[in-house]
Amino acid sequence: MLNCNEKKADIGIFGGSGFYKFLDDIEEIKVETPYGSPSDKLMLGKIGNKKVAFLPRHGRYHDILPHQINYRANVYAMKSLGCTRVISPCAVGSLQKDIKPGDFVICDQFVNFTQGRIDTFYEGPICTHISVADPYCPELRDLAIKVARNNGVNVHETGTMLVINGPRFNTKAESKFYTNQGFSVVGMTNYPESYLVRELNMCPLNISLITDYDAGLVSDTEPVSHKAVIDVFNNNIANLKKVLFELIEQIPDERNNCECGNTLEKGRV
Repeated sequence: MLNCNEKKADIGIFGGSGFYKFLDDIEEIKVETPYGSPSDKLMLGKIGNKKVAFLPRHGRYHDILPHQINYRANVYAMKSLGCTRVISPCAVGSLQKDIKPGDFVICDQFVNFTQGRIDTFYEGPICTHISVADPYCPELRDLAIKVARNNGVNVHETGTMLVINGPRFNTKAESKFYTNQGFSVVGMTNYPESYLVRELNMCPLNISLITDYDAGLVSDTEPVSHKAVIDVFNNNIANLKKVLFELIEQIPDERNNCECGNTLEKGRV
């Protein structure tokens, strides 16, 4: 772990499917953690007066599947660089007809249907129970919604992310069940990533980019394929980068309207 006095970044960004590069003028650094190696080297750069760390969660060649990602190492690496906020854009499928490919959803809830993923930094001896009744940072969510609207993006201000294990996509029966439950979108990486961010007192933000209609039931379309996901994501990458650049510039230096920085203090007896 780097010396905590050597602050390398203010804001961390995880890139997902189709999003492997963010900044051009970068410094690449290798970070080792107590939990092993992150998915790739971290890429450091600047946007305005903010120092930014970027990490493609699947690796820059997309050779790490969702259930194989070392989420603890990735999140710990961001913390070790000094990040206080972490933004997690991800490609997801829509489970509701009014949420269309090309739309953004700024999720406010998640439901975890993954299995076997190590999902905590705290395994004793101190008893630690973190509350994530509202899992995402309200200050970052409000700002992301405003910036997306200012850039002409069709953005949904709330939504529930269903996180499945992957790497397979859903059956039609599963997709129908999830739609009937009222879930908004489905992805494979946001848990435990966003939760681990909270465990380390950082602010998590999810930006879901809709690439498809999952198994195609709610829209009477073809079921999702990985090629289709990447094609739609690539068509929308310019919008994502515009939103991220403006969002990062507008994030205040100090956290004023959230309690994310006190998460651990409130979770221990």
